[in-house]
Amino acid sequence: MRYQVFGNTGLKVSEVALGAMTFGEEWGWGSSKAESRAVFEGFAEAGGNFIDTADVYTGGSSERILGELMGAERDRFVVSTKFTAGPAAKDPNAAGNSRKHMIRSLEASLTRLGTDHVDVYWVHVWDYLTPIEEVMQAFDDVVRSGKVLYVGLSDTPAWVVARGQTLAEAHGATRLASVQIQYSLTERRVEADYFTLAETLDLAICCWSPLDQGLLTGKYAPAGGLASESRRSALHGESIPATKAPIVAELVAVAHELGCSPAALALRWIRRRSPRAIPIVGARTRRQLEDSLGAVDLVLPDAQFERLERVSQVAQAWPHEMLSSPAQTGFTYGGYLDRIDSARPMPMRGAGGAGPKSYLASGD
Repeated sequence: MRYQVFGNTGLKVSEVALGAMTFGEEWGWGSSKAESRAVFEGFAEAGGNFIDTADVYTGGSSERILGELMGAERDRFVVSTKFTAGPAAKDPNAAGNSRKHMIRSLEASLTRLGTDHVDVYWVHVWDYLTPIEEVMQAFDDVVRSGKVLYVGLSDTPAWVVARGQTLAEAHGATRLASVQIQYSLTERRVEADYFTLAETLDLAICCWSPLDQGLLTGKYAPAGGLASESRRSALHGESIPATKAPIVAELVAVAHELGCSPAALALRWIRRRSPRAIPIVGARTRRQLEDSLGAVDLVLPDAQFERLERVSQVAQAWPHEMLSSPAQTGFTYGGYLDRIDSARPMPMRGAGGAGPKSYLASGD
């Protein structure tokens, strides 16, 4: 396991994070305490130190189980948890991103985790009601209190992230360290905005559902697959959507050529895509975890990487597609773009949105 610096901080986190949403059986598809322990111990033995959970996962059991598993070794781990959601809330302030709900949620999470601080605290989902000014000020307050060390925004529009960071920088307050987004071979629409955002603001990119709820494990054939192994079966059934089938087929083919599992290959592709990207891997069993951790030592050659790039590329939203077209780049840069070196994020690479050039350096 290798480690990377977490965004604009000095924090070192493992290159793969463990998602603890599977800890607990309250939702009908998670892991028992014994199996959760096996997964946790397997991750720790592999050198993993970054664990992501949330206050609502399995009704709070995820945080409680994680706290018990860490025990006296709490300081060895980077604990990440979130607030926002309030299913069946008893009052209108028991959900959302207000200061009131943040403080109440943080105190409850600390109790369940059995710790006096959270390493990374996230807004779980942007609520469109709470001003970003309130969120950033409250973040600064909980950091200054010592109960939170670093903060981030999950499932939040890029413009909100940019405004929040600008406010923090202007007022000398706690800056955001990371964004958390849905990202995988089958969900690349975020690249143009969020990868450039992260590069510009020096943020880590935590990627949830990097295996598309089990789809990228390769175990789902077009006619169906294993019904009991994944959350996907409960939410979406077993079949592969027609738009994703070619991606899964190519992933499986390349994995066969490289002698690795499709899951490990899908995760290595993310790590190759950007050194800032940290996949959050959920596992119901230790076997699933070990399968995914095969990504750590996997070498992804250029040719196979480009095959996955081509089959999974998507058109980006305006204006990114226009700004990346050969006609537009020739117009904007006077025909010199290919001869200009810059550490800044570069335009998307032609139609289809293969991604910022700065993320496509050769090698692994």
